[in-house]
Amino acid sequence: MASSSPPQPSPRGLPAAALLLLLLLLVLAPAADALACSSQNITNSTLYSTCLDLPTLSASLHFSYDRANSSAAVAFVAAPPKGEDGWVAWALNPTATGMFGAQALIAFRDAGVMTVKTYNITNTTVRESPISFETWDRAAEYHSADGTMRIYAKIKVPAGDPAKLNQVWQVGSSVTNSVPDAHALAAENRGAKGTLDLVAGTGRSPAPAPTRVTDPASGVSRIGEGSNGAFLVLTFAFLVSSFFGFY
Repeated sequence: MASSSPPQPSPRGLPAAALLLLLLLLVLAPAADALACSSQNITNSTLYSTCLDLPTLSASLHFSYDRANSSAAVAFVAAPPKGEDGWVAWALNPTATGMFGAQALIAFRDAGVMTVKTYNITNTTVRESPISFETWDRAAEYHSADGTMRIYAKIKVPAGDPAKLNQVWQVGSSVTNSVPDAHALAAENRGAKGTLDLVAGTGRSPAPAPTRVTDPASGVSRIGEGSNGAFLVLTFAFLVSSFFGFY
């Protein structure tokens, strides 16, 4: 009688590896997508020595600082919630860390043409007005390929320490009679502020505590922030693998 071969163990480690890989991709992919400034095709990109991915609203800032005349060349990039019907804004605030007091550049389509105007933000009613520092070479673009608006400008940096500037940025979904309408009040909108170091070429915003957050644009829920989020996902993957016997 022919002997039968003993049953071979099934490759039970494969489902665990596949599950772990899937979970890692779900967590790390949004972080990778956010780091976009180095790949952006910016007009006159040689003007800018530094690019920063800002921590909210998928925005980025390209800039260079001229110590000789205390000025900066900047290019701000963000995507309005409703494409070319919306607006984007970038500002320096010489007196506070938030919106009120911000000396803003806001870009939108006005009478069919992209434009960038100046606004001294003193209250929730936004009106075009002069700002407290000089700007020149202002321009705006809309890129349909990625739905972003870009603000270009050169600015005379406000008096004070160029390594400790307060910056604010924002996006909005609509413009009425050449006036930007109010923006959303989601966490990422309220958190669109931080410090800018023109000398070292860095930016910083208060770091949020690790938590489960939902991206308003995509509805995707993510666990944690940075390495803390990755650690939680790895732990979850291990527990799931153990529970189902994937070892």
